[in-house]
Amino acid sequence: MTTPHRQQWFHYHVWVFAVHTAMSLIDAAPRPTRSLDVPTWAQAFGLTRIDKPDPDTIGLLGPAPDAFDRDYAMSTDLARPVIVAHLLIDGVEPSPLLIDGTHRLYRAWREGVPQLPAYLLTVAESRQVQQDRWLGPGRTWRIGPR
Repeated sequence: MTTPHRQQWFHYHVWVFAVHTAMSLIDAAPRPTRSLDVPTWAQAFGLTRIDKPDPDTIGLLGPAPDAFDRDYAMSTDLARPVIVAHLLIDGVEPSPLLIDGTHRLYRAWREGVPQLPAYLLTVAESRQVQQDRWLGPGRTWRIGPR
């Protein structure tokens, strides 16, 4: 029997992903890791600009520079796989989304590590961990029907 994971959430737009549930799914159905290309993903997440933000640009996704803990990031374990889910958007191939490991990705990019190990969730698993609601203090309402 595995120990339950502490609750951890990843917020993206109107969706919330239960990272702890993703970890439990991975525990229940072990799988090999895949390689995540650090430079590509760090660029996409805006991590390559977080130390020198450009006030004239708007990032597509990623943490706000003032809300990102660089000291914590530099202490993370790069051997621990990140988790990539898939967003299912009608009429489009499923889109990968990093739901766990932004701090590890930042550290790997800063240290020139070319790849990180990653667990890839299937679309079905991603839907199991995706919730259409905001969670947290003052944010516990349902956004709409699933």
